[in-house]
Amino acid sequence: LPTAHPNMFSRSPPPAEEQPCLSLRGLQRSFPSREMASGWVSAHLPTGSPSPPHHAGRPKPLPAGSPPTHLHGHTPRRTAAAALLAAAVLAGSPLASQKPALSFEFRLTAPDQTPEEAEAGVKVHSRGLLRLRPLVASQAWRELQLALRDSSSRLKQDLYTIIQSKPGAQRPALRKLYSHLFNSVTRLDYAARSKDADLVQERYQNVVASLEEILSRI
Repeated sequence: LPTAHPNMFSRSPPPAEEQPCLSLRGLQRSFPSREMASGWVSAHLPTGSPSPPHHAGRPKPLPAGSPPTHLHGHTPRRTAAAALLAAAVLAGSPLASQKPALSFEFRLTAPDQTPEEAEAGVKVHSRGLLRLRPLVASQAWRELQLALRDSSSRLKQDLYTIIQSKPGAQRPALRKLYSHLFNSVTRLDYAARSKDADLVQERYQNVVASLEEILSRI
């Protein structure tokens, strides 16, 4: 009788479980529809009760409409996270929304700050914006961006607190001025990034005008 080769009856190792790509395009390939992603998450994420044991070599059957079969079995956290992210993307979640850079939304959560503290802060931080003029004139673009972001972020919280303390009838007009001011700040930041001296000067004048207008109303 011929001698059996020692590796004749050995099993080849199972292929490594393929992980779905966490990029937007990769998720869309693995989960082409919202229903597939949601169904797969429901079938694979752990629940409060333990799942019944099954044979190690026999994969658990997939529900109808599930993604490719290489995603079955014990689901790694990375795979589950990918499926959840895919479901959010396909559902049109804000995680995947791409808004224009200059769009602005008035915050809905009040900062931990009193109106009195905000009024004192406005005086300081508004002066910080007005002191940017030398940086504009000297074309110190990086320093201008850093100082602009620091002053505007603090001023934003101050103004928000003050507006929220005003009577309801006054808030819509103040919120509009608030939005206009910080959209102007964003445009100035972009202009400084482009290192366009004329555009920076124009954007800075818009910021000053918007700041003076809202300060005159509060």
